[in-house]
Formats: sequence, structure tokens, C-alpha cells
Amino acid sequence: LIPMLETLLDWLETLSSNPWFYLIIFVIAMLDSVVPIVPSETTVILGGIAAGQGNLWLPLVILLGAAGAFAGDNIAYWLGRRLEGFLRRRVFSREKGKARLEWAERQLRLRGGMLLVTARFIPGGRTAITVSSGITRQPYPRFVAFALLACVLWATYAGVLGFVFGDQFKDDHTKAFLLAFVAALSVSALVEAGRWLRHRTRDSSS
Repeated sequence: LIPMLETLLDWLETLSSNPWFYLIIFVIAMLDSVVPIVPSETTVILGGIAAGQGNLWLPLVILLGAAGAFAGDNIAYWLGRRLEGFLRRRVFSREKGKARLEWAERQLRLRGGMLLVTARFIPGGRTAITVSSGITRQPYPRFVAFALLACVLWATYAGVLGFVFGDQFKDDHTKAFLLAFVAALSVSALVEAGRWLRHRTRDSSS
């Protein structure tokens, strides 16, 4: 898997200095939200590296990364909502599947939109939560608001990561992938820690 990923990332890097790479960032970020194929974080990081080298413009890299991710999150939500009956019968029909869906619904109810922000930084997790949001019919206006916040934060962190540390990544794509993954988990941990502290403070004051 790693050699295949390296080959794909090498190919993406060869295109990263081309203005067409803006479109590639958008498309991969959108597809990764629906069917995780390639780490979209790494694609945005490559855009940030190209921006640091003067080939692309960082704000546009971030904008198109966020726009693609937001479009993909909305597609995933509506797929879950439109195919609710089919998914419940085919994917979540067994006891384990029902338990997972009930857990997702309970977490979305308890943790609200911040779960969408946390999941955006976990490859694969973003798809599970956005589709589950549709299946369980979470309020769409709230979904849109938090998905937009999550996508902007996600694209900004990935783009800036590539822009700032581009020299360290340009010859080692595996390092870029691993750092993107670790940084994503770190952001998720910080969000969860903030949520835990907020609830603890609220409980102690009541």
C-alpha cells in the first residue's frame, strides 16, 4: 500500500506546480469525504508546499480544499439521508451495525456539532459521521454550520503545514502523510480535551 501511495503522491507532486492542481485539490477533497481513496490532507499539504515555492497561491489552496471538503460532506449527508432505508436494511441490519448507528446518533445528540469538527480531522471518521448525520436526520442547518467550520479549519491547517514545512516534505512524502495523520489526531485530541474541560467546569459550577 505504501509504494502505491508513494507513486500516487509523486504523480500529484509533478502536477502541483500547475494551475490545474487547484482543481485536483477540490476534487480529491470532495471524493475523500464520500469514499476515502487518498489522504486529502496530503494533497492540500502538497498545495501548500507548491505555494511556498511560489507556484500556487496559499489562500486559493485553502479555499478550494475547504470548498471540496464541504461539498463532499454535504454529498455524504444527503446520501445518508436519501438512502436511509437501504443503509439500515443492508449495512446496519445486524446487531453490531445497529449498535454503531445508535452510538453515532447518541454522540451526535450529546456532543452536537463539535463531533463533526473532530471527525473532520480523522481520515475515514469524517465519512462515517457525515453519513450517520444524514441517516439519523440531524438538523441540516446545524450540520452545514459545523461542517463549514470544520472544513475551513481542516484546509487551513493542512495548507499552512505544507507552506511552513515544505522543504522537509518535498523529498519524503511518507513523512508528510504521517505528520498529517499525527497532526490530525492531535487536533482531535485538543478539541475533545476542550470539550471535556468545558463540561467539567459546567458540572462543578452547577
